[in-house]
Amino acid sequence: MNALICLHPGFEEIEAIAPVDLLSRAGVTVTQAACGSSLQVTGRSGIKLQADYALSDCTAQCYDLIILPGGPGIMQLRNDLLLCERLQAHAAEDKYIGCICAAPLLLKDAGLHATRRIACHPSAEAELGTELKEPVIIDGKLITSRGAGTATEFAFALVEALKGRETATAIADSICWSHPY
Repeated sequence: MNALICLHPGFEEIEAIAPVDLLSRAGVTVTQAACGSSLQVTGRSGIKLQADYALSDCTAQCYDLIILPGGPGIMQLRNDLLLCERLQAHAAEDKYIGCICAAPLLLKDAGLHATRRIACHPSAEAELGTELKEPVIIDGKLITSRGAGTATEFAFALVEALKGRETATAIADSICWSHPY
């Protein structure tokens, strides 16, 4: 199993690191792709991550999951043609997409949000036409979550989707995570 996480300048660090860490513990190969011009991507709190590739170099590869962390940098990705096309193709292949915080706005830009139950940050609710308050919502192959405070629950939902509940539970136990996911 493999996953692609799209890192953009201004990403919310915990929303990226929690999925990368927990998916890696589950044996999922996680590729970090930079959405900007540099492979070194700085998050909203100044933490820098070194991406493996530019997003444009990952278009031919098939992934089981694409992850989009939120953060203030999401606004610079709005209507990004490459990202929209990648999300549309991924959805057409019936593969998993995970979005957290304001990142579900990119689903709207790609035309993938209609008729879907979506969790998002309160700042994106009006535009997405949702007021759902669940920390994580799974709607078919779409997994969405509200924000930094729900990042671990979001990451566990991604692990469970790809590797099953037993694997997610084993990882939760190994890190002393007592909160249900």
